[in-house]
Amino acid sequence: MNCYVAEFIGTAILVLLGNGVVANVVLSKTKGNGAGWVAISAGWGFAVYVAVLCVGEVSGAHINPAVSIGLAVAGKFAWAKVAGYIAAQMAGGIFGAIVVYLFYKPHYDATDEPDLVLATFCTGPNIRALPFNFLCELVATFVLVYAVLLTTNPFFDPDGVNVEVGLGSIGALRVGLIVFAIGLSLGGTTGYAINPARDLGPRIAHALLPIRGKRDSDWSYSPIPIIGPIVGGLLAAFLYLAFSD
Repeated sequence: MNCYVAEFIGTAILVLLGNGVVANVVLSKTKGNGAGWVAISAGWGFAVYVAVLCVGEVSGAHINPAVSIGLAVAGKFAWAKVAGYIAAQMAGGIFGAIVVYLFYKPHYDATDEPDLVLATFCTGPNIRALPFNFLCELVATFVLVYAVLLTTNPFFDPDGVNVEVGLGSIGALRVGLIVFAIGLSLGGTTGYAINPARDLGPRIAHALLPIRGKRDSDWSYSPIPIIGPIVGGLLAAFLYLAFSD
C-alpha cells in the first residue's frame, strides 16, 4: 500500500471512530446518548489505536499534521513527504466525517440542537477565551508529540537517509493510551483537537453537507485547533532534540 493512501485510510478510520463516538453520545435517540466524557475520551483513544494498528507498518500512522511536522523537525521523518502526508490526512478527515454523517443520518435528522451537531464534526471551547484555548491545544499536543517521539522506534529507508517511524501493535496501544490520557486530563476545555486534520477536515465536511437545520461551521475559532497543535508539536520536537543523544 502507498504510504499516502495509508495516511488517508488511517485518518479516515480515526475520524470515523472518534467523531462516531461523539455522535453516539450527543445525538438524539442513539444507544449511547448521554454516556459522557469518559466514553468520548475512551472512544478517541481506541480510534487512535485502531487507526495506528491498521496502517502503522505502512506509513507510520502519523494521521496528524502536527505529528508529521514534529517528527520531521526531530529528524525522524523525511521533509519531502510532509506535504503529501498532510494532504492525505486532510482528505481522510473529510471523508471520515462524511461517513459518520451517513452512518448516523436518521439521528442527525432527529437532533434539533445545531451546536450538538457541530460538536460531532469539530471541536469548540466550553469557555471561549482564545488565548487560553490556544494554550490548551498547544499543551495537549505537546504532550502527544513528545510522548510519541519518546516511545516510537525509528527505522531508516533502504537508502539510509530518510528516517521514519514504525508502529506495531504495541506502538498502537501506547499511542492510543496517550490520547486517552490527554482526553481525560486535558480535554475538558476545548475538546482536545490536538490534530489539525481531525478538526479542519470534518469542519469542511460540516460546511458542505446538507445537514438539516445546521448552524455555521464556527470558522472564527478554526485557527486555534490548527495553529495550536502545530506549535505544540514543534515545541515537543525542539525539546526532544535538546535532550536527545
